[in-house]
Amino acid sequence: MFDSLSDRLNAVFSKLTGKGKLSEKDVDEALREVRVALLEADVNFKVAKAFIASVRERAVGKAVLESLTPGQQIIKIVNEELIAMLGSDQKKLVRADPPPTIILMVGLQGAGKTTTSSKLALHLRRGGQKPLMVAADPYRPAAVTQLETLGKQLDIPVYSDEKTKNVADICKQAMKRAKEIDATTIILDTAGRLHVDEELMEELERVKKALTPTEVLLIADAMTGQEAVKIADEFNSRVGLTGVILTKMDGDARGGAALSLTQVTGVPIKFVGIGEKSDAIEPFYPDRMASRILGMGDMLTLIEKAQESFDAKKAMELEKKVRKAKFNLEDFLDQLQQVKKMGSLSQIMDMIPGMGKLTKNLPANAAVDDNQLKKIEAIVLSMTPKERQNPEIIDGSRKRRIARGSGTTPQDINQLLNQFKQMQKMMKQMSSGKMRGLNIPGL
Repeated sequence: MFDSLSDRLNAVFSKLTGKGKLSEKDVDEALREVRVALLEADVNFKVAKAFIASVRERAVGKAVLESLTPGQQIIKIVNEELIAMLGSDQKKLVRADPPPTIILMVGLQGAGKTTTSSKLALHLRRGGQKPLMVAADPYRPAAVTQLETLGKQLDIPVYSDEKTKNVADICKQAMKRAKEIDATTIILDTAGRLHVDEELMEELERVKKALTPTEVLLIADAMTGQEAVKIADEFNSRVGLTGVILTKMDGDARGGAALSLTQVTGVPIKFVGIGEKSDAIEPFYPDRMASRILGMGDMLTLIEKAQESFDAKKAMELEKKVRKAKFNLEDFLDQLQQVKKMGSLSQIMDMIPGMGKLTKNLPANAAVDDNQLKKIEAIVLSMTPKERQNPEIIDGSRKRRIARGSGTTPQDINQLLNQFKQMQKMMKQMSSGKMRGLNIPGL
């Protein structure tokens, strides 16, 4: 989402760091470019103006301009001001004491409340909570069915009552159900409504008054830009928001909503949706987001994703296989599928400092994308267990069968098998210690 802004900012900073000394004029020229970049990224005009003023006030000081690395000092200032713009620090969900915690999900129709409710429920369950999802949308056709389907897929209980359209009554009955099953968190998936629809907004106010929820979260589409900020402001004035979940942060919009929302409304972003999968939601960390925007990566999030996705026991077993040079295509498939759980390759690369910029500079035929990984996975899945464990038995007829099953060609099978042989050969050399002292150009 922030690719264009990141490129523009990095171009500005490259000019600054290339100079030994900086004058006040140099700083002003750089900040003009930064201001244009922010406005083109759809950042609120007043927010952009205040940001530039804060950076300039700190950047033109004697300590910065006369330092040995003034360019690096300014990047540090911009990073700190970006973090402040995004909300300073992570704002966690408040937990009710005693439970259950009640989370009221609100927003426009089509913003993704129902799917986000299920993602949030899964995230909370993984954190040790016992969630109950409530179908509190009696108006949209199939809204109840959608939430119940998601609940079955994730094995998370759902309360619904299609006999009444009184949302407050549905939610009150859900409270009783929560006590019966000892749920620690109740997620109320309400109907989508326009902030100008007086009748539906009044209904939301009644629900809030009747239940006094712990959290009132607005589900806002990041792709709508400044409209999302305006919507957040309106909902906040009517029902008092405690946080926002920005969806579609993996899209190609300019990102102005994320950069402006907290400053304009005073409401913190608590989560961001980063894909369509049930686990594609993550807590919002202003410092980590600022690092991504400035092309510095986000190793903390990458480590957390790896810890969630990789099985420690399997990792130890894999290490033993590698040491004994017994790594086969079955193991390769398992590792491939665990990497996929972490997200798309582009998301993973962006979290590694410098890798996002490096992959952009690769020629098209050298870049590895998710489609290539899917093709490799399809090829290995089309093999029998015996073939995965003993790839050397794969002859011409087997290659043709695997190609038909995976929608590829025998040439694709050959390429994969050859690359796998090279990998096995390298692992044998590593396990036997033959690679010690090997003169590898460039290393």
